[in-house]
Amino acid sequence: MNKDLVENLNGKSIGLALTGSHCTLEKTINAAKELAKKGAKITPIVSPSVKNNKTRFGEFSDWKNMLQQFTEKPIWESFNDVEPIGPQDLFDLLLIAPCTGNSLAKLANGIIDTPVIMAAKSQLRNQKPVLIALATNDGLGINAINFGHLINTKNIYFVPLGQDNATAKPNSLVFKNEFLVESCQAALNHKQLQPVLVEYN
Repeated sequence: MNKDLVENLNGKSIGLALTGSHCTLEKTINAAKELAKKGAKITPIVSPSVKNNKTRFGEFSDWKNMLQQFTEKPIWESFNDVEPIGPQDLFDLLLIAPCTGNSLAKLANGIIDTPVIMAAKSQLRNQKPVLIALATNDGLGINAINFGHLINTKNIYFVPLGQDNATAKPNSLVFKNEFLVESCQAALNHKQLQPVLVEYN
Protein backbone atom coordinates (compact mmCIF):
# COMPACT_ATOMS: atom_id res chain seq x y z
CA MET A 1 0.00 0.00 0.00
CA ASN A 2 1.26 3.44 -0.93
CA LYS A 3 2.01 5.42 2.25
CA ASP A 4 0.35 8.55 0.84
CA LEU A 5 -2.88 6.64 0.27
CA VAL A 6 -2.92 5.48 3.87
CA GLU A 7 -2.29 8.95 5.26
CA ASN A 8 -4.98 10.51 3.07
CA LEU A 9 -7.70 8.47 4.78
CA ASN A 10 -7.03 10.24 8.07
CA GLY A 11 -10.04 12.32 9.11
CA LYS A 12 -12.16 11.30 6.12
CA SER A 13 -15.85 10.80 6.86
CA ILE A 14 -17.09 7.51 5.41
CA GLY A 15 -20.60 6.10 5.49
CA LEU A 16 -20.42 2.31 5.68
CA ALA A 17 -23.70 0.94 4.30
CA LEU A 18 -24.36 -2.77 4.74
CA THR A 19 -26.94 -4.74 2.76
CA GLY A 20 -28.11 -8.32 3.09
CA SER A 21 -25.36 -10.44 1.59
CA HIS A 22 -25.33 -12.24 4.93
CA CYS A 23 -22.59 -14.70 4.04
CA THR A 24 -20.12 -11.84 3.45
CA LEU A 25 -21.08 -9.50 6.32
CA GLU A 26 -18.42 -10.72 8.75
CA LYS A 27 -15.54 -10.43 6.29
CA THR A 28 -16.82 -7.06 5.10
CA ILE A 29 -16.96 -5.62 8.61
CA ASN A 30 -13.48 -6.95 9.35
CA ALA A 31 -12.15 -5.34 6.18
CA ALA A 32 -13.83 -2.04 7.09
CA LYS A 33 -11.96 -2.02 10.41
CA GLU A 34 -8.84 -1.20 8.40
CA LEU A 35 -10.41 2.09 7.33
CA ALA A 36 -10.82 3.10 10.95
CA LYS A 37 -7.24 2.08 11.69
CA LYS A 38 -6.13 4.46 8.94
CA GLY A 39 -7.97 7.33 10.65
CA ALA A 40 -11.30 7.36 8.78
CA LYS A 41 -14.43 8.29 10.73
CA ILE A 42 -17.03 5.61 10.07
CA THR A 43 -20.81 5.96 10.27
CA PRO A 44 -22.60 2.59 9.91
CA ILE A 45 -25.86 2.31 7.95
CA VAL A 46 -27.88 -0.91 7.57
CA SER A 47 -30.61 -2.12 5.26
CA PRO A 48 -33.79 -3.73 6.64
CA SER A 49 -32.44 -7.13 5.53
CA VAL A 50 -29.44 -6.76 7.82
CA LYS A 51 -31.50 -5.40 10.71
CA ASN A 52 -34.43 -7.79 10.58
CA ASN A 53 -33.10 -11.18 9.47
CA LYS A 54 -31.44 -13.87 11.55
CA THR A 55 -29.52 -16.32 9.37
CA ARG A 56 -27.04 -19.13 9.88
CA PHE A 57 -24.30 -16.53 9.44
CA GLY A 58 -25.48 -14.35 12.33
CA GLU A 59 -28.04 -11.78 13.40
CA PHE A 60 -28.21 -8.02 13.83
CA SER A 61 -26.86 -8.09 17.39
CA ASP A 62 -23.70 -9.81 16.09
CA TRP A 63 -23.13 -7.22 13.36
CA LYS A 64 -23.96 -4.39 15.75
CA ASN A 65 -21.38 -5.58 18.27
CA MET A 66 -18.72 -5.87 15.59
CA LEU A 67 -19.47 -2.41 14.18
CA GLN A 68 -19.44 -0.73 17.58
CA GLN A 69 -15.86 -1.87 18.11
CA PHE A 70 -14.54 0.64 15.59
CA THR A 71 -17.27 3.16 14.73
CA GLU A 72 -18.00 6.31 16.66
CA LYS A 73 -21.68 6.81 15.83
CA PRO A 74 -24.85 4.81 16.41
CA ILE A 75 -26.06 2.63 13.57
CA TRP A 76 -28.37 4.44 11.17
CA GLU A 77 -31.40 2.27 10.39
CA SER A 78 -34.09 4.58 8.98
CA PHE A 79 -34.84 7.18 6.33
CA ASN A 80 -34.86 9.83 9.04
CA ASP A 81 -31.34 8.83 10.03
CA VAL A 82 -29.90 9.16 6.52
CA GLU A 83 -31.91 12.15 5.27
CA PRO A 84 -29.35 14.76 6.49
CA ILE A 85 -26.57 13.25 4.32
CA GLY A 86 -27.60 15.38 1.36
CA PRO A 87 -28.40 18.79 2.85
CA GLN A 88 -25.63 18.62 5.46
CA ASP A 89 -23.02 17.12 3.08
CA LEU A 90 -21.97 14.61 5.74
CA PHE A 91 -19.70 12.13 3.93
CA ASP A 92 -16.56 12.29 1.86
CA LEU A 93 -17.38 8.77 0.67
CA LEU A 94 -20.27 6.33 0.89
CA LEU A 95 -19.16 2.70 0.83
CA ILE A 96 -21.90 0.12 0.16
CA ALA A 97 -20.32 -3.08 1.45
CA PRO A 98 -21.51 -5.67 0.89
CA CYS A 99 -23.86 -4.59 -1.87
CA THR A 100 -26.39 -7.21 -2.93
CA GLY A 101 -27.68 -7.64 -6.45
CA ASN A 102 -31.05 -6.42 -5.18
CA SER A 103 -29.54 -3.15 -3.94
CA LEU A 104 -27.49 -2.82 -7.13
CA ALA A 105 -30.66 -3.11 -9.22
CA LYS A 106 -32.50 -0.57 -7.07
CA LEU A 107 -29.69 1.96 -7.33
CA ALA A 108 -29.41 1.48 -11.10
CA ASN A 109 -33.13 2.01 -11.56
CA GLY A 110 -33.79 4.78 -9.05
CA ILE A 111 -35.83 2.70 -6.60
CA ILE A 112 -35.26 4.47 -3.29
CA ASP A 113 -36.91 2.22 -0.71
CA THR A 114 -34.18 1.46 1.85
CA PRO A 115 -31.96 3.69 3.99
CA VAL A 116 -28.89 2.43 2.12
CA ILE A 117 -30.18 3.44 -1.31
CA MET A 118 -31.48 6.74 0.10
CA ALA A 119 -27.98 7.36 1.46
CA ALA A 120 -26.50 6.68 -1.99
CA LYS A 121 -29.00 9.04 -3.64
CA SER A 122 -28.11 11.76 -1.13
CA GLN A 123 -24.38 11.24 -1.64
CA LEU A 124 -24.74 11.47 -5.42
CA ARG A 125 -26.80 14.63 -5.03
CA ASN A 126 -23.67 16.22 -3.59
CA GLN A 127 -21.47 14.98 -6.46
CA LYS A 128 -19.60 12.84 -3.95
CA PRO A 129 -18.29 9.29 -4.56
CA VAL A 130 -20.23 6.09 -3.92
CA LEU A 131 -18.09 2.94 -3.79
CA ILE A 132 -19.77 -0.44 -4.28
CA ALA A 133 -18.39 -3.71 -2.91
CA LEU A 134 -20.59 -6.08 -4.86
CA ALA A 135 -21.52 -9.57 -3.64
CA THR A 136 -24.22 -11.23 -5.71
CA ASN A 137 -24.98 -14.57 -7.33
CA ASP A 138 -26.36 -12.89 -10.45
CA GLY A 139 -23.67 -10.33 -11.28
CA LEU A 140 -23.07 -11.95 -14.67
CA GLY A 141 -26.72 -12.94 -15.06
CA ILE A 142 -29.76 -10.68 -14.99
CA ASN A 143 -27.89 -8.08 -12.92
CA ALA A 144 -25.08 -7.72 -15.45
CA ILE A 145 -26.98 -4.89 -17.13
CA ASN A 146 -27.11 -2.98 -13.83
CA PHE A 147 -23.41 -3.53 -13.17
CA GLY A 148 -22.64 -2.21 -16.65
CA HIS A 149 -24.90 0.79 -16.16
CA LEU A 150 -23.49 1.80 -12.78
CA ILE A 151 -19.82 1.34 -13.62
CA ASN A 152 -20.40 3.95 -16.33
CA THR A 153 -22.25 6.34 -14.01
CA LYS A 154 -20.50 9.46 -12.72
CA ASN A 155 -19.28 9.27 -9.11
CA ILE A 156 -19.96 5.52 -8.78
CA TYR A 157 -17.01 3.15 -8.38
CA PHE A 158 -16.49 -0.54 -7.66
CA VAL A 159 -14.12 -2.48 -5.44
CA PRO A 160 -12.33 -4.93 -7.79
CA LEU A 161 -14.24 -8.18 -7.99
CA GLY A 162 -14.22 -11.62 -9.56
CA GLN A 163 -16.04 -14.92 -9.95
CA ASP A 164 -15.78 -16.55 -6.54
CA ASN A 165 -16.89 -19.96 -7.85
CA ALA A 166 -17.00 -20.04 -11.63
CA THR A 167 -17.83 -23.75 -11.75
CA ALA A 168 -20.73 -23.99 -9.32
CA LYS A 169 -21.91 -20.36 -9.57
CA PRO A 170 -20.82 -19.00 -12.97
CA ASN A 171 -22.86 -15.79 -12.63
CA SER A 172 -21.59 -14.92 -9.15
CA LEU A 173 -19.41 -11.85 -8.57
CA VAL A 174 -17.84 -10.97 -5.21
CA PHE A 175 -15.51 -8.11 -4.31
CA LYS A 176 -12.02 -8.82 -2.97
CA ASN A 177 -11.38 -7.67 0.58
CA GLU A 178 -7.72 -6.88 0.02
CA PHE A 179 -8.62 -4.04 -2.34
CA LEU A 180 -11.15 -2.33 -0.07
CA VAL A 181 -8.87 0.30 1.49
CA GLU A 182 -7.13 1.20 -1.74
CA SER A 183 -10.47 1.37 -3.55
CA CYS A 184 -11.71 3.87 -0.97
CA GLN A 185 -8.70 6.07 -1.55
CA ALA A 186 -9.10 5.87 -5.31
CA ALA A 187 -12.81 6.73 -5.09
CA LEU A 188 -12.05 9.69 -2.82
CA ASN A 189 -9.87 10.92 -5.67
CA HIS A 190 -12.71 10.20 -8.14
CA LYS A 191 -10.79 7.31 -9.68
CA GLN A 192 -11.75 3.71 -10.39
CA LEU A 193 -9.15 1.30 -9.03
CA GLN A 194 -7.93 -0.92 -11.85
CA PRO A 195 -8.26 -3.63 -12.91
CA VAL A 196 -11.94 -3.92 -12.00
CA LEU A 197 -12.17 -7.63 -12.84
CA VAL A 198 -9.59 -9.74 -11.04
CA GLU A 199 -8.94 -13.42 -10.48
CA TYR A 200 -10.74 -14.71 -7.41
CA ASN A 201 -8.71 -17.28 -5.48
